[in-house]
Amino acid sequence: MATHPSILATAQLVALPFARVAGCAASFCWMRPARVAACATLICWTGPAHAWGDEGHEVIGLIAAHYLEPAVRSRVDSMLAADRTGLTSGTQIDQEATWADKYRDSDRTTTKARYEATRQWHFVDLELTGPDLRAACFGEPLLPPGTDASRGAARDCVVDKVDEFTAELRSATTAAQERLEALQFLLHFVGDVHQPLHASDDHDQGGNKKIVTAPGSAPNTLHHYWDTEFVARLGAGETAIAQRLTARITTAQRTQWSSGSAAEWAQESFEVARTHAYGQLPPASPADHYNLSDRYVLDATSVTAEQLSKAGVRLAYLLNQALR
Repeated sequence: MATHPSILATAQLVALPFARVAGCAASFCWMRPARVAACATLICWTGPAHAWGDEGHEVIGLIAAHYLEPAVRSRVDSMLAADRTGLTSGTQIDQEATWADKYRDSDRTTTKARYEATRQWHFVDLELTGPDLRAACFGEPLLPPGTDASRGAARDCVVDKVDEFTAELRSATTAAQERLEALQFLLHFVGDVHQPLHASDDHDQGGNKKIVTAPGSAPNTLHHYWDTEFVARLGAGETAIAQRLTARITTAQRTQWSSGSAAEWAQESFEVARTHAYGQLPPASPADHYNLSDRYVLDATSVTAEQLSKAGVRLAYLLNQALR
């Protein structure tokens, strides 16, 4: 993916200190009639919003691969090689990090069975006005005894699913196919937890109801900008971005980030969203449109760099613990 031509200033972002970061929520673009009308004359994305987009998840997978213990890396590669779904372009860790989105959307226009069963697992809507993890996780439903996590309640959140799939990955008694799916979901969901707008909500479906514009970019939802625009500004493609970010992760940062639970990571992402993604938005125009400043874009891109880095380190930490 090429860098945005008018954003040369952000090319230096990776050289800047990482900013503190936080949260993200819903998965789809919902707009009021007035905004739909506005989009008729603008380039407006109305497709599914995938946390970080494919590129962001691939970056996270590549960073994680760098930090996997050799035996664990071999085990992960062997497990992923058994994927016969054909949903991803290949079975390498970075490609498989996009699998959960592909699986969810594979029957979206037909039976919607996979779509309805898993779409809410990608986020945790912690409301800015009163974050409540239990409420955001639909009451934290328990898996009935003997039920695979991949067949769990549709109304559940990404925090619960990370915990459930981690437990399955750790267990030697988990069936091979379920263990593979646990790995595939985890490769994706650890990334989702670190997307600020998948761990927060301002009664706007995680930024999907806010239309924004930034210099050099077309109008789109705030959620889309955090999914893809700020990732794209970090470099020309997932490999280059992952290499640059990995080179900047210090030993102290890796040690600090290699800890915590999915709930704690979600809370951290929520704070990033509250402070940055939502907290630094300019006032809305009378048409309820937000014009993002260069300063907002620079901050958001730096925050995105840190969130991707944290997600990669923590994914490796989780896999090293579960599969060693």
